[in-house]
Parts: sequence; structure tokens; C-alpha cells
Amino acid sequence: MRKRVVVTGLGCITPVGNSVTEMWEALLQKKSGIDYITHFDASGFPTKFAAEVKNFQLSDYVSHPERFEYAGRNIRFAIGAAVQAFKDSGLSDDQFDPTRFGVYLGAGEGQQDFQLFMQMIANAQKSGEFDMEIFTREGLERMNPREEIEQEPNMPAGHLAGLLNAQGPNLNCLTACAASSQAIGEATEIIRQGEADIMLSGGAHSMIHPFGVTGFNLLTALSTNNDNPQGASRPFDKDRDGFVLGEGSGMLILEELDHAKKRGAKIYGEILGYGSTADAYRITDIHPEGRGATACIKMALADAQCNRDEIDYINAHGTSTAVNDKVETRAIKQALEEEAARTPVSSTKSMMG
Repeated sequence: MRKRVVVTGLGCITPVGNSVTEMWEALLQKKSGIDYITHFDASGFPTKFAAEVKNFQLSDYVSHPERFEYAGRNIRFAIGAAVQAFKDSGLSDDQFDPTRFGVYLGAGEGQQDFQLFMQMIANAQKSGEFDMEIFTREGLERMNPREEIEQEPNMPAGHLAGLLNAQGPNLNCLTACAASSQAIGEATEIIRQGEADIMLSGGAHSMIHPFGVTGFNLLTALSTNNDNPQGASRPFDKDRDGFVLGEGSGMLILEELDHAKKRGAKIYGEILGYGSTADAYRITDIHPEGRGATACIKMALADAQCNRDEIDYINAHGTSTAVNDKVETRAIKQALEEEAARTPVSSTKSMMG
């Protein structure tokens, strides 16, 4: 009989609120977190808006924020959400073995000091041609090695382990849009296999920076509805024209059921099933028939020993792009068959990017 895994703590930093309660109320009231970009001057970009986190202060979550002086936004958001989740779980140091408390995140890379980087490029081109020697010398003289280390995608998980004394398995999966969900699924498997009693799992990322906006504009994946930012993200709508960049973090405390019961923890729910597949199709496109997504849904249902008619709601990927929404709809219909028509489906990306 396999071990059961439950959720005992929640935390989030989002464009619509910096707590679970604040986020939930904003979503119920249809408050959008999407607006014009303030992190940098985006006036010259095809897309001038995003879903930015607002009113976030790391000092609200840790007593010594200077420890994270060189940390990027992704790490800071991860800390805020993780501290909330840990506090919400009611865990105390005497209630767990640190070597059986792990971290599994779906966190992206950090962001560079783009202003410094562009200055270095400009200085290296003063002669009219790019001089690699000057560029290298500028980098060695002006760049902070600690800031460079903090850009690595493993750093959020490492910081959280140190902050919460989580000495168990520590991993990060960088699988783009699926990363956080995949991390939660893999963290669940670690507990099921008896390798940990508790796992902090979720994700954190921020790509609202010049390179992020430029890259996705080049892919023609971003909405360019600059006249109506709050109505730009339109998952499954016939007038959708692309997704909206967001940022933030969401964290869960996952716990083995008996361990949670023994300490009298409140239990939000249980992770029943998990599936993971790859289309093996194209690097920028999903399979047009929804092959991988269909198989993944069926795999999760089988793992959960759950019937199609027991699904009450699907929070979809729903990117508001022409291809994804059509193919995702097809996959849901193929996986749930006759139950698809009665199963509510929506995407919170409409509010949070």
C-alpha cells in the first residue's frame, strides 16, 4: 500500500496579491494584475504590458533581508511564498527530522543586470567594431561574482533549504510552463517512495525584463493588445492574440498523511494522481493532436484511480495563444471523452499572466 500525500501549507506571491487570501479574493472579484510595465522602459517594445508583482518587500518575510542582497526577484518571491507556506503548515523544528524534509521546485533562471550588460557592450563597440578583449575586461572589473551565482536556477531551492533547515532531497526542474506542476508531482513521488516525510514544492520565476519580452515578441507569442492590457490575456477566446508575461511564486507544503495526522496538522487536500509526458514533436510547438497532453491526463487519472466523471474542475494551461488553447481543448476532450462537455475549464492566466 503506497503512502498518501496531503497538502498542509500554502503560500504565494502573485500579481494580484501577496498572500493566498488576497489572491483568492482578487480572483473572485475579477481583479486583473496586468498593466503597463514599470520595471523598465518598455515603450519601444511591441508588447508594453505584463503582470508584475506589486508592493513586495522581502523584509516582511525574513528578519535579515540583507542575507539575500544579491538575490534576484525569482529568489525573493520564492522566499516570500515558502515562508508563508511553512508558517501556514504549523510545522515547528521539533516536529520533523531535517534530513526527511526536502525541497523540489520548478524555478527558472534569475535575471542579469541588463543596464550594466548593455553598457559593457557599448564600451566594447566604441571603435566601431565589437572588441571582445574590452568586453571581457569590463566584465571582470564591473560584474559581481555573487550576483552571477544567484542567477543559477538551483539557487532558489538552495536558499529555501538553508532558510527552513530542509536537509532532505533538494532538486529543481526547469521545464518551462510545466515546471511547477511537475515539481509538485515529483515531490509527491519522493514522499510516496519513503524518501521524505515533508516536501516544500512549487515554483518561482520572473521574465519581465528586456530579454524576456524581446525573446517572446520574436516568437510572436505575446499579446500586443497595448490599448487594453487587462483584457489582453483571453484563454480559449476566439479573439485571443497571445499570452501575457507574469511573475511570482506559489508554494505548497506536502506531507505524508500519517506524519500530518500525528502532529494534528490541518489538511487542505490530497495529491491523488500525477502524470508526466513529452510530445517529442517540435521545440516550440505542441503536437497538433494533443498527443502528449491526452496521455498525461489519462496517466494522472489512472494514478489517482479516478474516473472521468469525478473531475469537478480543470485549471488549464490556457495560455491565450492560438495553438495552445485549441490543442489543449482537443486533449481534454480526448482524455475525458463524454465528460469533457460538463467539466468546467478555465485559466487564471487571464488575471495573472
